[in-house]
Amino acid sequence: MRTRSMAALLPHVSRPVFRKQSPAAVQVMTDWPDIVGPHLAGMTVPRRLSAGTLTVACRGPVAMELQHLAPTVIARINTTCGQGVVRRLKMVQDLTAPPRLPTTAPRRPPPPPVQIDDMPDGPLKDALCRLGGWLNAGRGR
Repeated sequence: MRTRSMAALLPHVSRPVFRKQSPAAVQVMTDWPDIVGPHLAGMTVPRRLSAGTLTVACRGPVAMELQHLAPTVIARINTTCGQGVVRRLKMVQDLTAPPRLPTTAPRRPPPPPVQIDDMPDGPLKDALCRLGGWLNAGRGR
């Protein structure tokens, strides 16, 4: 048996999944709370993305609020997922739509920054020291 790279296997694995939903639709569904914020995400659920129209199930009178926010929501989706992915929102009343709770992991305190001695002081050095601290903390898991 010969070894194959992941890049060679990925199209065979992902093709059946992407026939049912495009990668952009999957990203909209998974990133919905980040795109619209926790308030709207708690009362809306993206249902389907087809031909540039995103169908969103709404609870209660939030459909009117979402209608007013549609240009902003569309712009945020297209910024996140790629230009032209969503051109229009279609709101449907769905009182059975379960509220979607934001999934936020409990925040850990930041790890101590690493020391970088051979770099001049400034915001770049501070950012790199903090990043190094997070990288070192990730290795310790």
